[in-house]
Formats: sequence, C-alpha cells, structure tokens
Amino acid sequence: MSEDRPDTLLVVPPVDSPGSVDPHQAALYQRRRRPALTPDEYVDGILRGDRAILGRAITLIESTRPRDEELAQEILERCLPHAGQTLRVGITGAPGAGKSTFIEALGTHLTRDRGERVAVLAVDPSSEFSGGSILGDKTRMEQLAADDRAFIRPSPARGSLGGVARRTRETMLLCEAAGFGNILVETVGVGQSETAVYAMVDFFLLLMLAGAGDELQGIKRGIIEMTDAIAINKADMDPLRAEQTRRQFASALHLFPPAASGWTPRVVTCSAMTRQGIASVWEMVREHHAFTRGNGYFDARRRAQLRRWLNEAIEHGLREDFQRNPEVQRHLPALEGAVDSGRLSPFRAAREVLDLYRSQRKG
Repeated sequence: MSEDRPDTLLVVPPVDSPGSVDPHQAALYQRRRRPALTPDEYVDGILRGDRAILGRAITLIESTRPRDEELAQEILERCLPHAGQTLRVGITGAPGAGKSTFIEALGTHLTRDRGERVAVLAVDPSSEFSGGSILGDKTRMEQLAADDRAFIRPSPARGSLGGVARRTRETMLLCEAAGFGNILVETVGVGQSETAVYAMVDFFLLLMLAGAGDELQGIKRGIIEMTDAIAINKADMDPLRAEQTRRQFASALHLFPPAASGWTPRVVTCSAMTRQGIASVWEMVREHHAFTRGNGYFDARRRAQLRRWLNEAIEHGLREDFQRNPEVQRHLPALEGAVDSGRLSPFRAAREVLDLYRSQRKG
C-alpha cells in the first residue's frame, strides 16, 4: 500500500461505477495498486467529466496527510475558473422526513425528465470512535446511483460542525468543474448543520412531515429564517392532513421578517414515493434562481460565500500550523494533564500554550 497518496488505492465498486466510495471506508473493500496521477491528468479528467478521476480527486482533497495538500490545492486552483455556474440546493430535515428518498426522486427528475446532470453530496453520520460512515444514502439511492448523469459522494461527518464534512465546499467545486450543473447537499439534520449548509448553497429547503402538530412550536427559529421553502413530504399518506400542515407552516412564515433576498418563502406538499409535486419543487428552485439573479442577491451571496470560505481556510490553516508546531506538541500534553487534574484552568493553559506558540513563531 502506497505511503505517498491516497489515490494509489482502488476500491470496489469498480471505477466505472456512476457513484464513488467513501475514502474512509476503503479498508472495507478489496484494494490494489494503481499509478498516481499528475496534476494535468487530474484536471483534464475532471474537466471532461470522468467520474473515476473526480472520485480520486475528492479522495485526495479529503486526505489529512500534509504531503497531499499541495497537489490538492493546485487541482482546486485550476478547477476554480470552471466552477460556479450551477444551482446549489441544500436539503435538511429531521430524521424520518424522507430526505434520501426525496433527493433520489428530485435527482432522477433532473437526469431523466430534464436530461441534466446532478451531484449529490450526502453527509453520512460518522462513528465517534472509528470515524467511518455507514454509507446509508449511497445504498438507499439505488436508482440514482445507477444513472450515468448522476454522481453521489457520501462523506463521513467525522465530528465536523453540524455534520458537514470539512471538504464539502471543495468537493462541490470539483463536481461543478466536472460539469454537474446541479448540486444537492444533504445534511444529517442535527446540530448546526443547517447553518453550515446554508452558507454554501443558493436555495435552502426544509423537509417536513404531515401532521407536524406541536413540532411547529418546537422547530428552531433559525431554521425557519434560513428557509427558502418548506416541503411537506409523504403527502400521499394523508392528503388532507398534509394540506392542513402546509397551511399551518404558511401562516407561521408570515410572522418572520422578510428575507434579505426579497424572496417570499413558500410551503408546498409533495410525495417522494409517488413523485407527486417533485417537478413543482424544482420549478420553484428555478424561479428563486431567476428572481435572485434579477435583483442582484445571487451574485452578492456568492461573493459572501467566497469570503466565508477564505476565513474558514485561514482558520483551518492556523489551527493546523499550531498543532504541528514542535514546541506545542512537546508542551501541550503536560498542560492537558494539568487541566485534567484541576491544577490549571483551561483559560490559563490556553494562554500559556499560545504564548509559547507565538514566541516560537517570532524566533
């Protein structure tokens, strides 16, 4: 097994599979060597829509090995001018709302009915112990995974904020450069995932179930304020109840201040199982896109997202530089022990190790 790059590993399913495999689960599959690619081979393969090379490039940028960062950054820099001309849709909802079924229905509508390409970035729940993901969305979206116009990338959250993989933005960029004009980002629907996904998409959809009842009172205000639309899923099971729930949420939305985009959030009903209302949901997404393009909000939001990406990259770089510092590595365990035993407060320990880091940098 190569120690140079993660892209020297080949995992099954085979490389011509429409989807791709979670790199953190590679140990579960049979492996064999394959030659590393040059930056030109990566970029050329991505730009011509080669899903196997796209998958390998994503594996590379997800690598935590310092030696892979330079190559990953070069690939991203060269792909950036070819990205951005897409529709990015974030989809969230509580477990049981049918997110995976809904995304598959929406994805197949795009590929089969509209002849478009779609990439699904599905963030899997991760084991707190092994860091591995369960690949649940990959196995549930069987129809979409078999579609030549689709690319599904399950990535483990691995402790990242709100269940959003650290490299979701970079993965999105590569998928756009590969010609996938529609990007669907699914959250695990817990914690701060909604905020993290909202900061990287153009349209934010909240999936709910009919008969919300008291859930309407308990739902977080922040999610509603971020929402561009609410879709009441599984409406085929009880149409009357679904319509009642739709009216409840529509009334609740009137209590919130107007969105910065000028768009009025909508509430619709649909059924992912029967495909009822799925086409209408996408038409609403396209209408929102045209509306925000027309008033300038779309471009302003994309610029704000780039600035946020810059700040997060700086924070991540500083954190990694700090953690790799030899003096920090030598003294931090003792300081952690002092905090554990109560001999030192976390604040004082943090100050000491930061002072040590700063003095080391000045020297």
